[in-house]
Formats: sequence, structure tokens, C-alpha cells
Amino acid sequence: MLAQARKDSEAVQLLNDAVELADELGNGTLAAQALNFKGYLARQQGRPQGIARWFGAAANTPGAHPAQRIGDYLQAAGGLAEMREEDAALRMVEDAERLMDTAAKLPPPETAYWLTPNFNRLNMGICTLALGRYSEAADHLRTGLAGLPDDLADAPWTWEHKDALRRAVEAA
Repeated sequence: MLAQARKDSEAVQLLNDAVELADELGNGTLAAQALNFKGYLARQQGRPQGIARWFGAAANTPGAHPAQRIGDYLQAAGGLAEMREEDAALRMVEDAERLMDTAAKLPPPETAYWLTPNFNRLNMGICTLALGRYSEAADHLRTGLAGLPDDLADAPWTWEHKDALRRAVEAA
């Protein structure tokens, strides 16, 4: 919530503590989630290096759930694409794609229950938008947004995806 409210320094402090606690517990899923939120903050701040760094770290956290890793690879790829590192971004997209069958066979982690294949369409939309694939981005974002449960359809975190869809449609 601190990240959503843009109380960035407080959020980072708690997320750093969360990573440490998750490591003490040996819980890779929780550690990856905390690193993921640091990537989210970097994206809100417009820092592509931080986007690539934190989502990349989350994706490569030992014990991270395959569904987490997919979303994290895609979001890290978006950061790389923003830095014009297209080849590296596409390699990360391939890493995410290799995990899709495995993730689809598992329930999402309890601490990240929203990480369904449909939700990851939103992550793919953000990634393909950064890669300049506007029609593809619009398709992913439309599908991801349409597949959200009714109680999440207007959640504040969706505003970023709705804005990304608007930009993709305008650029296509």
C-alpha cells in the first residue's frame, strides 16, 4: 500500500526488511514478491535500470514460483526494452515463455494468488509496449484487463495498465 500511495522511501524500507525476513524463513516466494514490488516502484519512478534490476532479481530468486518468474521476466524485459536493450529483453521474454507450461499446471502461490496466466497478459502487454509492438501490446492489455474479476476491474493498480492500453492504441 505504501508503494501505491507513493510513499517510496517507506515502501523500500519495508520491502528490504521483507526480503531479509523471507531469507531467514527460507521462503523464496516471499523474497521474490518483495523484490517484485521494488521493481514496481522503479517503474512508477520511471527508472528503467531499476525496473530491469529488481524484476530480474525477483525472477532469479531461488524458490520463486514459476508464475512469479514469468511476470518478473516480462517486466524486467520491459525495463531492458526501455533502455534500448532489445536483444536482452527478447531473451527474457523467451525465458518467461519457457516457464508458461509449468506455471499453468500449478496453482498460483498463496501470497500472489492473482498470478494467473490471464494476469500475466498484463505483464506481456507492458513488455510489448516497451518493445514498440503496439498492436500486440493492445491485445495483451485488453485481454488481461477483460479477464480481471469484477472486484479488481477498477482497482487503482489497474490504472497503469489502462494508461498503457491507451498509449498502445494511440501508437498502433
